[in-house]
Amino acid sequence: MSTERTNDQLSQWDHDHFFHPSTHLGQFARREMGNRIIKGANGVHITDREGRTSLDAFAGLYCVNVGYGRSEISDAIAAQAKELAYYHSYVGHGTEASITLSRMIAERAPEGMNQVYYGLSGSDANETNVKLVWYYNNILGRPQKKKIISRWRSYHGSGLVTGSLTGLELFHKKFDLPLSQVIHTEAPYYFRRDDRSMSEAEFSADCAAKLEALIEAEGADTIAAFIGEPVLGTGGIVPPPAGYWEAIQKVLKKHDILLIADEVVTGFGRLGTMMGSDHYGLKPDLITIAKGLTSAYAPLSGSIVSDRMWEVLERGTDEFGPIGHGWTYSAHPICAAAGVANLKLLDSLDLVSNAGSVGQYLNEAMTTALGAHANVGEIRGEGMLCAVELVSDRDDRVFFDASEKVAPRIVAAMLERGVIARAMPQGDIIGFAPPFSLTREQADEIVGVTKAALESVL
Repeated sequence: MSTERTNDQLSQWDHDHFFHPSTHLGQFARREMGNRIIKGANGVHITDREGRTSLDAFAGLYCVNVGYGRSEISDAIAAQAKELAYYHSYVGHGTEASITLSRMIAERAPEGMNQVYYGLSGSDANETNVKLVWYYNNILGRPQKKKIISRWRSYHGSGLVTGSLTGLELFHKKFDLPLSQVIHTEAPYYFRRDDRSMSEAEFSADCAAKLEALIEAEGADTIAAFIGEPVLGTGGIVPPPAGYWEAIQKVLKKHDILLIADEVVTGFGRLGTMMGSDHYGLKPDLITIAKGLTSAYAPLSGSIVSDRMWEVLERGTDEFGPIGHGWTYSAHPICAAAGVANLKLLDSLDLVSNAGSVGQYLNEAMTTALGAHANVGEIRGEGMLCAVELVSDRDDRVFFDASEKVAPRIVAAMLERGVIARAMPQGDIIGFAPPFSLTREQADEIVGVTKAALESVL
């Protein structure tokens, strides 16, 4: 069979049988939207079956942090598969890879966080977190203290509880979400503040005041935890305004509310520091990890548990027997081996430092190139994260109508020019989250293509 015929068949099978996530199913099935079958990748570039190569300025989905084609990780995966492809982690069973990785994570976590529970995705890790929070309060004799506060525009997963935690309309619409145990508060989105006269510090104080008002309205004795990303990710790549986390943590401590830091995006180097909690001075009770743990070479997530919580969990099993929570693939040895190799590579190649320095260069270069453009409302970022938010009128902060699809059209024009960016939901926002191995020359390419695409569309 010829290559062309095989490829044509693959494309047909794709449309006929593959249920793609986050996709307009009708348009895809009717062939009104295209598909792209990726065949290979190396460094910061991916190549499809047609031989077209693109610079991946979003690292897959913020996740291929060390870059594509790292043989150190693929070799570790192969070696583990040959030695021991699988054994479960129930009832005290472990493997060399899972135990070693747990120690490596604890060494990189904030002080006082030493236990790791493993899953396969950020979604299931946050499901675990909520169960642990509920269990914790039941052990402490507080069965009514169960509500979780999240924030609008946050992203914490696509499950039932985690989809509820996510504060984006698309993940709620027609799914009967959010569930009643989840409530939402103000997003720390300074650019989109209602009162434009506010300084960052004033806006942070206002966010904290609104959080406290919500807690008082609901009753602090009913609220178990607050969950937040150190930097809002899918909701717009939004770093927190000055003083935000300090103000929020003060409110949580006052009302004895646990803090879950969702570090699926920021964990293991994306901000130029090992953990986002360290970057912003967070002292969480639970940390959610996933993407950067293996750089997506294998599916693996985790919940890092504070010593404070762990003592209560131990007490619970002394009173009620083994904890009734587990996944078949928790701490899967192949995935754990990928995690060990990935974290070693981050260190040996000094990629966290490169994420900080080249990320800063990318943000500065983007600001120089586009900061004065009439349709650029804000350029923001932190570490190897960058976003360009587009507006119809920057002076009066008038946004484009969603029907104009400005950001998706610009991202499509960028792809034609060989660079992959992401059109973020609920706004005309172009997002960037390249691999940590990005060079300054490649950053310049991203900026040049963004400028050219923006000017061609607008």
